[in-house]
Amino acid sequence: MESHFELNEITKKLPKHLHKFVVKQPYNEYTAQNQAVWRYVMRMNVDYLGKVAHASYLKGLEKTGVSVEDIPYMAGMNRILKDIGWAAVSVDGFIPPNAFMEFQAYNVLVIASDMRTINHIEYTPAPDIIHEAAGHAPIIANPEYSEYLRRFGEIGSKAISSSKDYEMYEAIRLLSILKENPNSTQKEIDDAQEKVEWLQDNMGELSEMAQIRNLHWWTVEYGLIGAVDEPKIYGAGLLSSIGESMGCMKEEVKKVPYCIEAATVSFDITKPQPQLFVTPNFAYLSLVLNEFANTMALRTGGLKGVHKLIDSKNLGTVELSTGVQISGAFTNVIEDKKGKVAYIQTTGPTALSNRDKELIGHGIRYHAEGFGSPVGKLKGINLHIEDMSPRDLKAYGIYEGEEMMLEFESGVIVNGKVITGTRDLRGKILIVSLKDCTVTYKEQVLFRPEWGIYDMAIGKELVSAYSGPADVDSFGDLGKVSETKTDKIQYTESDNKLYVMYDDVRRSRVEKAVTEEKVVIIFKTLKSEYATDWLLPLELFELALANNYSIKNELKNYLEELKSNKSYKALIENGLNLLTQ
Repeated sequence: MESHFELNEITKKLPKHLHKFVVKQPYNEYTAQNQAVWRYVMRMNVDYLGKVAHASYLKGLEKTGVSVEDIPYMAGMNRILKDIGWAAVSVDGFIPPNAFMEFQAYNVLVIASDMRTINHIEYTPAPDIIHEAAGHAPIIANPEYSEYLRRFGEIGSKAISSSKDYEMYEAIRLLSILKENPNSTQKEIDDAQEKVEWLQDNMGELSEMAQIRNLHWWTVEYGLIGAVDEPKIYGAGLLSSIGESMGCMKEEVKKVPYCIEAATVSFDITKPQPQLFVTPNFAYLSLVLNEFANTMALRTGGLKGVHKLIDSKNLGTVELSTGVQISGAFTNVIEDKKGKVAYIQTTGPTALSNRDKELIGHGIRYHAEGFGSPVGKLKGINLHIEDMSPRDLKAYGIYEGEEMMLEFESGVIVNGKVITGTRDLRGKILIVSLKDCTVTYKEQVLFRPEWGIYDMAIGKELVSAYSGPADVDSFGDLGKVSETKTDKIQYTESDNKLYVMYDDVRRSRVEKAVTEEKVVIIFKTLKSEYATDWLLPLELFELALANNYSIKNELKNYLEELKSNKSYKALIENGLNLLTQ
């Protein structure tokens, strides 16, 4: 089946379940004012960030094909990004955290294709193409940072979420959409803000996903680098925000050394950040990431890891010491007297894998009703089943055609007739299949003969637990796309008339076909019909200044008058300073 987006050597490696998050870039929906906003922000950024951003920023703009003049086409970016081993795809606003991280693990940059409105030119609560293309893309041209980003996605996509994380994702997504849409009512925004704040106050203990999202926020999005008292910017949220890139350098914004404790520091996506973390260099980011990964169930496994999966109410995987991976919705775990896992159970479709590849005959159709298996050591036998040679297995009755009764130290008893065993390439036993089997724990019956064949996974301990399946193809279409869609802004007849004038100015500049008469006509219309628009007069002044038109002084005075409105006073001043340098 053909994909609905262009595939290249990078994106063709994406698992099929991620394809549904990709949308076509709505390039024809960008207005001429959107293009002017892009150009204004980029010119301001290049001028200012050249002084305060990490050295990789300006070099990266060129390497990744991000133009100052035009909103980038995704296809054009991809042709250039492939040279540094990355690709970009267009998505609709925020996507679920696990999916976002998984894209990153495949060296694919997720770009929210919407464009901020002029009212949010300094900062937008919603992800947009300025944030993604002009913020994230340039820094990944730095090889050390690029590997950190990929590794972060690889580890982050395995982080276990709590049942409340998805609710928080949906709430933040809705709030960001409402705040960016000029047609939203204040009540809609207030209600959405109230829900986000309530969830923030009632999340309980932070999940792994919540913590790793914090690390992502304080590095990839809002990171500073270098000396604490004189840092440079590398975080995409700062690189894409005129207001915050300037504001973050002020003394009022506290700067602290980056460390693993940042994982417990939450953030408010709708407001400027009062505190930022400074890493000494990009290599240190990877050290902290590895330090955090060592605390995750991905590396610690055990009883705590299974409980995290049960609490998440989402699809997850546990791996046993033999390498057997069990993927499904975990609903029960039995704990032995030593506080270790004695028995694990899933409910519903389950798949068994080894080395991230599904074992033949052990997919979700075969294990459609769930799966359960003991974990641990046999009672009175020092040799673990996984360490037994074929001779040992026969001696203990674990052999094809033999009736056997295995009693584990935990008290779990498996009683049945061995049919066969599944081994890995090195001959290590992974699964023992039995018929006429009964599995009990104390007075509890865990498996009955009439339920069919019992497949017992072999492993002395549970070494890993993480979000998602071991084999990405086992469960088909994973995850879901939010039903809350980004609003398409409805423009009035007056809006469209203004955008036609923006387009006239843009064409005049690009084609070098401007006349003073045209500048005068557009200026006259602006003064009489669009008294609050400041960006188009600034572009007219640029043309008048470049061509030494007599109207340039009148335009300059008009812009000075517009500065009486505090909401865009600084924007006009910055624009004038750039033009008159």
